[in-house]
Amino acid sequence: EVQLVESGGGLVQPGGSLRLSCAASGFTFSDDAMSWVRQAPGAGLEWLGSIVSNGANIVAQSVRGRFTISRDNTKNTLYLSMDNLKPEDTAVYHCARGGSTTWRSRRSWGQGTQVTVSS
Repeated sequence: EVQLVESGGGLVQPGGSLRLSCAASGFTFSDDAMSWVRQAPGAGLEWLGSIVSNGANIVAQSVRGRFTISRDNTKNTLYLSMDNLKPEDTAVYHCARGGSTTWRSRRSWGQGTQVTVSS
């Protein structure tokens, strides 16, 4: 059974930082491209970035320069480092299997972790 479990969310002040983790199991993590997506209240899923097995990655223009995607294939874990957080970054953050053009159709993501940016 595929499992994706996100952690690391919480309440942070504007300008702060967080590092999210996604623990993967039930599939060969090292072979799979992975993505981060988020869903703000009342909005649809927004793609944030993707990373392939060798670590090459792409980040959405909207968060580029503030968000960094990485992975540790020895730990079956995906990361999202977020700096200079803004109130508009408030959302539930999900990790998903697949790359930038396939994550949505594969429909395989975790329950998510809440990030709230507020003073």
